[in-house]
Amino acid sequence: MVNIIIGSGIFGLPSKVASLTGRQSPIAFLIAAAGIAVIAACFAEVASRFRKSGGPYLYTKVAFGRFVGLQTGWLNWLSRLAATAASANLFASYLAEFWPPMKTPLLHIAAITLLLGALTAINVRGIKMGTVVSNFFTASKLVPLIVFVVGGCVFLLLRGSPVPVIAESHSVDAWLNSVLLIIFAYTGFEAALIPAGEAKNPDRDAPIAILAALAICTPIYALVQFVVVKTVANPAQSESPLAAAAYVFGGHALAMMIAFAVLLSIVGYLAAGMIASPRIVFAFAEQGDFPHWFAAVHPRYKTPYVSILVFGILVWALAMLGTFSWNAKLAAISRLIIYALTCGALPILRWKNPGLAKFNLPWGPLFAVLAIAFCVAVLSRVGKVELLVLGVTLAIALLNWVAVRRRPGGNIDAMDPAQQSD
Repeated sequence: MVNIIIGSGIFGLPSKVASLTGRQSPIAFLIAAAGIAVIAACFAEVASRFRKSGGPYLYTKVAFGRFVGLQTGWLNWLSRLAATAASANLFASYLAEFWPPMKTPLLHIAAITLLLGALTAINVRGIKMGTVVSNFFTASKLVPLIVFVVGGCVFLLLRGSPVPVIAESHSVDAWLNSVLLIIFAYTGFEAALIPAGEAKNPDRDAPIAILAALAICTPIYALVQFVVVKTVANPAQSESPLAAAAYVFGGHALAMMIAFAVLLSIVGYLAAGMIASPRIVFAFAEQGDFPHWFAAVHPRYKTPYVSILVFGILVWALAMLGTFSWNAKLAAISRLIIYALTCGALPILRWKNPGLAKFNLPWGPLFAVLAIAFCVAVLSRVGKVELLVLGVTLAIALLNWVAVRRRPGGNIDAMDPAQQSD
């Protein structure tokens, strides 16, 4: 979950947030974390009720029925495909900073193809191997961030801020836009819940993982922003704010290390996404909502290899056809709706099956209402083009529902312990 939450966004986000709320922008990171914490708390209780793969798709299907479950599942799959494709494009772009010939179309395609091909092969061989690779890249990108934060704070403590302190005043609109922008840096934790059926004790471990990941990421984000705005004269104008700040207190060597950490962060994000995302359509097929061959399990490695291969191919296609920004927009919109639906499932699941949650959130229904209101507020900023893409995706999900609505598996009760067994 830490690997998925801390993606490449933190390496570019500080400049955009600083352009809105200036030197006070670290506070915006804390406000955004509070909003995500409400959503994550709802996810923690809902996830503690399930032991099968599927994540939000399964949660909403049990709470609201097959139609809503399919809508959620398609939005979830779209968000993961688009986010992974965006990161693949970003990887090739950053690689060009170290090796300029990578800017040529042929080498750009080759880099994306080799990266996605390798990660796909690793995950076909098993979730354990995929998790080892994911954890390696998590550590690889956390270490440079921690070095950056510690080095920057020591520098500021010993020498003071190179940037003069100036009184600032920002409008409510500026604060709101900052928080809404930062929210997207905290999203993604739900992807780690999708392969729950392949974990030992998901109903026990999922709530702990959600809350622990948020507790780890929040101080890192806030301190990174603090160091940037205190060391860089004009962070809003810097395209590489962390590298610019690292150059101030660590010189060229540290700046290059941070730039390299961007590449590791992207690879780590892709490695984690390759574990969780293919299990979305695997869960579709397992529940009778998708062609049965998507539920095929490799005879040797016991992984949903068809779903993994299809996911890798579709990500490659989106990376070839779309840009980083276009794919990022698709991912952002989908996740907000998924969050709202999952939080709305909390009181419904309590009513349907009281007392079965391994983690009970105090004042759960109130948290659910606050989380939904938060998601709606963010979605109010969506433009017409984004709404069009969202409408097309939901229309495809509707056609999927029409095709499978009479198949068996539409009325399962995933709360039944017998149906949740490994």
